[in-house]
Amino acid sequence: MTATLSALSFDNRYTRELPGDANESSQSRQVPRVAWSPAAPAATASPRLVSVAAEVAELLGLTEEQIASDEFRDMATGNLVLPGMRPFAMRYGGHQFGNWAGQLGDGRAINLGEMVTPDGSRQTLQLKGAGRTPYSRSADGLAVLRSSIREYLCSEAMFHLGVPTTRALSLALTGDQVMRDMLYDGHPELEPGAIVCRVAPTFIRFGNFELFAAMGELDELGTLADFTIREYFPELWPGDGAPTPDTYVAFFKEVVHRTADMLVEWQRVGFVHGVMNTDNLSILGLTIDYGPYGWLEDYDPDWTPNTTDRNGKRYRFGNQPGIGQWNLAQLGNALYPLIEDAEPLQTAIDGYVTRFRAGYQRMFAGKLGLVEWDTERDEPLMVDLLALLTDAETDMTLFFRGLAEVPIDGSADDRFEPLRNSFYVPDQVTAVVRDAWDEWLARYAERVQADGTSDAERKAAMNAVNPIYVMRNYLAQLAIDQATDGDFTGVNELLDVMRNPYTEQPGREQYAEKRPDWARTRVGCSMLSCSS
Repeated sequence: MTATLSALSFDNRYTRELPGDANESSQSRQVPRVAWSPAAPAATASPRLVSVAAEVAELLGLTEEQIASDEFRDMATGNLVLPGMRPFAMRYGGHQFGNWAGQLGDGRAINLGEMVTPDGSRQTLQLKGAGRTPYSRSADGLAVLRSSIREYLCSEAMFHLGVPTTRALSLALTGDQVMRDMLYDGHPELEPGAIVCRVAPTFIRFGNFELFAAMGELDELGTLADFTIREYFPELWPGDGAPTPDTYVAFFKEVVHRTADMLVEWQRVGFVHGVMNTDNLSILGLTIDYGPYGWLEDYDPDWTPNTTDRNGKRYRFGNQPGIGQWNLAQLGNALYPLIEDAEPLQTAIDGYVTRFRAGYQRMFAGKLGLVEWDTERDEPLMVDLLALLTDAETDMTLFFRGLAEVPIDGSADDRFEPLRNSFYVPDQVTAVVRDAWDEWLARYAERVQADGTSDAERKAAMNAVNPIYVMRNYLAQLAIDQATDGDFTGVNELLDVMRNPYTEQPGREQYAEKRPDWARTRVGCSMLSCSS
């Protein structure tokens, strides 16, 4: 390829095959009976590309020469619409914090188009923070640097951790200033504007189906379901091209399975989404919409990173699996008009528990370095461990890396020693707590010995699924602080560290340290709001 982007191929099936809005205005309004509205990205004052994820560029077939071009910078900031693109905003609804919110839609995200990559796959390019759409309501459709950095870094960190996720191609400054009240406390400030170019096969959410069903737009609901199955679940499409209720049930079951699998991976690495509304759940089972997310540092199943959720803690870490099932029930309700039989939908929803439990057990066996899960022996071992992790403030990531170092044939002191670094407050490890750990470690050693696994084999297996580097909240905030001063070195180095989250990287030990005490309550390190 040459440096020009004009040869890139786009095939916009979503806008071609689904009903669209004839009104091209960005004025906020209710838009009935459509799946999308035209949306033109806003021109920015002085766009500057500050980081590109090389792996995503490679996925799209973009060369270094193309990425370095002014064309790419302008495309990634909404200042250039390439031939073949058809920018649009999706229309969808959703349940927010358990309550039906009506029409929502892409309020600050604009889909540029569906790119056909060199290998024939398709990826939608979407700009987050590119300006107003008909779904912006009273907002401006823009995004600020701090939230854009968090989305950009976490998207890629999750991918390299092996968690199903949307991706992020680039991070750019717009040169504009954006007014935001970060803490919703009546003290708005101007902040640097930024845009992330997000990438996914599709950004269709549970809420796309919910809104059609809630509005009684059943023809459009069927059209969307058929499109989604045909394009993204082709193995479920009947050979004669005529979907039946069984087709929709099979589709729903697959979404149930993918969602359960995604939630298992969240729990494995300690990720807390923070705002699991149905409009933030991908129909493909991908992690989507990195807003007030966070990572468990000390293991606390009741922790949520979202200040909006501070009181009810609906989306706390330990509640995420249950919320996944609740959200799926709302999707099942939306699909019911296409099936007109509640029983198979309920069976599929019930199957979520079975799928999640089996996946969680396999996952936890892996975290413990066990060959396979044995419910009778391993369920008590797991339950007691999770309780112990809350007895003294314990870093989840460092604990499991330390557990891999435990010598199974060693003394009680030898076994406990590799875990010391995972405790935040050593004085909390009282004699009683230490005795409980010694007892658990003895049971753990006996369990591992039953597998006949050597310490070296167990360590290798555990370190392949227990990361040493995760996108700790304070690390992201330090990179944001540096970037706010115009230095993006921290952003790019953190991105590079997260490319290999399971492998120790000499010279980068500071990225694998416990949360410092100053970050316990600092804004951006402990909790975040839904503000962009």
